[in-house]
Amino acid sequence: MNTSVRWIEGMMMVGESASGHALVMDGPEDLGGKNLGVRPMEMLLLGMGGCTTVDVVSTLKKMREIVKDCRVEITAQRADEHPKVFTSIHLHFIIKGENLNEKKIAKAVSLSADKYCSASIMLGKTAVVTHDFEIHE
Repeated sequence: MNTSVRWIEGMMMVGESASGHALVMDGPEDLGGKNLGVRPMEMLLLGMGGCTTVDVVSTLKKMREIVKDCRVEITAQRADEHPKVFTSIHLHFIIKGENLNEKKIAKAVSLSADKYCSASIMLGKTAVVTHDFEIHE
């Protein structure tokens, strides 16, 4: 996998993916940015959220669950000292669908956390990563 990040000005950068997509990252104004894009550390959490959501939804579909919506809310804490790594990350899944089976959802979340989500497992090397979920019919 190859990607690139180009500095534009101040703290603004444009990241380009191997799949041909681009995104803007920027810092806060007090660090010389213009607050025109997501922060790089936010990107890590967004990537983790995307990775685990793909796992959970695809696993539930294989289990023949009828998923109408899936959202993951991520709460993270960082170390006070440099390097300010994530020390704890909590993922809260909100899953909507028809006649959803709680045990299947628990299994899908667990499989993502323990086996499939590369981003969660990688970030779990420095942070305590926890998960929970709620179901809405």
